[in-house]
Amino acid sequence: MRTPCRACALGAGYVAIVAERMSRGGSALPRIVNAGVNGNRVRDLSPRLTDDVLSHHPDVVSIGIGVNDTWRRFDRDDETPGELFEAGYREVLDALDAEGLHPGSIVFVEPFLLPVRDEHVAWLADLEPKIEIVRRLARESGGVLVPVDTVLRAAAATAGRAALAPDGVHPSPAGHEIIADAWLDATRSLRGSPGVG
Repeated sequence: MRTPCRACALGAGYVAIVAERMSRGGSALPRIVNAGVNGNRVRDLSPRLTDDVLSHHPDVVSIGIGVNDTWRRFDRDDETPGELFEAGYREVLDALDAEGLHPGSIVFVEPFLLPVRDEHVAWLADLEPKIEIVRRLARESGGVLVPVDTVLRAAAATAGRAALAPDGVHPSPAGHEIIADAWLDATRSLRGSPGVG
């Protein structure tokens, strides 16, 4: 999550919404740096971790990764099996631990997919084990889980999947609002932290 120009540096998605909502409370807004990169997979995180995240000395790190690991299997025949997904995620967690980041200050954002095309059924079979890995790692580490897949699926039951993610993967403005709500609800206990990254 990045700062100089808040509006442009945070993007137009849930991170910007989270920052805007946190600023409403009247207290000082923590420095938020959006280090997310579109298209990244779990294997892309470790090489970027030092420069893009740790150099900011974060008190909280939020990790949202996984759907591109599934997507690349189906559009480029480049699979990330569950054991490699978990190993890559654990590599990031080990690096954060080595930097002294308390496990309770790591936010695990579930990857999600809202099937809007017939082919997405096969995608779900690949993604669901990755979602379970994220949930398990959050439990094992004592981190904070943001149940994005769970809340978006529930909301899609009334709003419709395409209304929340027109292509099933990229959230619409309404989808980003729901993700921001889930992130803020899940991280309520971390609000006293001076920096969220």
